[in-house]
Amino acid sequence: MFGWRARIGVLLPPGNPTVEPELCGMAPTGVSVHFARMEAPPSLGPAGGAAGMEERTRAYREGLEGPARALGEVRPAVIVLAHTASSYALGFGNDQPLADRIASLSGAPALLAAHAVRAALQHFGIKRLALGTPYPEAISAQGKAYWDGAGFEIAGYHRLTDVKDIYAESEERAYLLARQADARDAEAVLLSGTGLPTVAVLEMLERDLGKPVISSNQACLWQALRMAGVRGAISGFGRLLREL
Repeated sequence: MFGWRARIGVLLPPGNPTVEPELCGMAPTGVSVHFARMEAPPSLGPAGGAAGMEERTRAYREGLEGPARALGEVRPAVIVLAHTASSYALGFGNDQPLADRIASLSGAPALLAAHAVRAALQHFGIKRLALGTPYPEAISAQGKAYWDGAGFEIAGYHRLTDVKDIYAESEERAYLLARQADARDAEAVLLSGTGLPTVAVLEMLERDLGKPVISSNQACLWQALRMAGVRGAISGFGRLLREL
């Protein structure tokens, strides 16, 4: 039987090619990860493009019922909404009803990506944060406002400015983004966005920058495992998972 230790369900955008390999690659023995894709009308633009991204984010939230109910059929210990921008669009303090709705539809506890990141930052006692994003300017501004509202000082910030397709970005670009976002007085670096490939460079970044580096997918798995009652250090993907 798969998932004899825990099953984790994940809701993700339809065009996101990053969440599945990153989460499955980090998951420990006995933990299975199961996925359902959210939907948005093709008229709202290509899945990873900047045009229509805010409208697609709204459509994902509005169309959750089918994917959430279907994912609940595998009886996961927790369901993760692997889409950080959904929380950014709603604003800090206004996104808990989204988690509650997913839990009601699926019958499983629900975790939002931004809530996982916040738990990770709190785990390290972070107050001053460097933020790197691959989003368009409007969504990046929402992200900055979200973390400011959550009580974190944005000590460093950088946005990738020439992104044509967020899902075509590389680990090399994620590495450079973190270095550009970092600031001397930042206590940690956050690479936001579940579509940005990050987990293969987290260890390297932490060695080079000398501080914790957190990514959305890494934090999602870490907090989902904690909620599922699965503990034990996982090496190779940054300090956060080594401290599980």
